[in-house]
Amino acid sequence: MTSLAVIRADSTSKMKTALWDLIRYGRMSFADKPRKLDPAFADEILVDVMGSPLRRKCDAAAIVSLGDSASVAIGRLRKIHPPAHVIIVSPKHGVYQDLAERISMLPEIDLTRNRVNEMEPD
Repeated sequence: MTSLAVIRADSTSKMKTALWDLIRYGRMSFADKPRKLDPAFADEILVDVMGSPLRRKCDAAAIVSLGDSASVAIGRLRKIHPPAHVIIVSPKHGVYQDLAERISMLPEIDLTRNRVNEMEPD
């Protein structure tokens, strides 16, 4: 696991769309399945990683380990516009080790889409 993506969103549907956007438009590879994260904890991660005060709390959050390095993930993330706030956490961040140890205990998120809303990759 080289980096983690923490997704903070206004709703569960926006969170799932952001995860799909990371795959489809950001061409990021997930090292494991996305996991549900407590929104308050995701807010704390943002404050810790960004070093700035929180402007708005989120209502849904997820975390996923990436197969891409933090620098590659950040570069790709800058080119897309997911409907949620995505924070890339690398081993250089103090919270990384705690997250890496906790991630396997968190509940998995089902990213399957129903056929009506399913979009095929380009």
